[in-house]
Amino acid sequence: MIDRTNLYRIAPFAAYVFFMILEDLLLKFGWQADELRLLYAVKIAVVAGLLWAMRSAYSELRWPDGAGFRIWGAALVAGIVVFIAWINLTADWMVMGDAVGFDPRDNGEIDWFLVTVRIIGAALVVPVMEELFWRSFLMRWIEHPNFLTVNPAQVGIKAFGIAAALFALAHSLWLAGLFAGIVYGLLYTRSRTLWLPILAHAVTNAVLGIWIVVTGNWGFW
Repeated sequence: MIDRTNLYRIAPFAAYVFFMILEDLLLKFGWQADELRLLYAVKIAVVAGLLWAMRSAYSELRWPDGAGFRIWGAALVAGIVVFIAWINLTADWMVMGDAVGFDPRDNGEIDWFLVTVRIIGAALVVPVMEELFWRSFLMRWIEHPNFLTVNPAQVGIKAFGIAAALFALAHSLWLAGLFAGIVYGLLYTRSRTLWLPILAHAVTNAVLGIWIVVTGNWGFW
């Protein structure tokens, strides 16, 4: 039986993965990608609802005392660096599988509701959900099953490397994912506050979303 403390951090991530699997299955059964675009809104709503319902359990989300420009500045720089890596590490050998992408256009016209939902989900919900799972839970749990007792600064290279590698395998741009996992992991272990990787992750996803809309590179979604 899964410990409740673990479950609180696994459940939002598991819900997100469930909807990804559901989308893949529906595509295989003949649904078209444009028929499933609203599924993302449902996915984000479910994940956000779970995070909100369990918010009192996330002790690692307490805002650190005295945190200010240092955290915001580091998050901004790191987030932009990961974004630059993400759109450039795209050679064939750096890509795993085929990404369907997310095209919010109808007859060539952008559906701004879909774009807004996508950017809000990617920038505000996904970073909290993923950092709670990958960095706060999984990386520290590999170090010791009683993960809440593990100081992020005490995480060893084995736990750090496994978490970063698994994070990479969860993305079609696996090398970019590995780079992002290392950067976000270092931010967490060095600062010992989960807010730094969350904010950096949010910057990456927000800037990526804006870049996708401006350039029309829908495959990156």
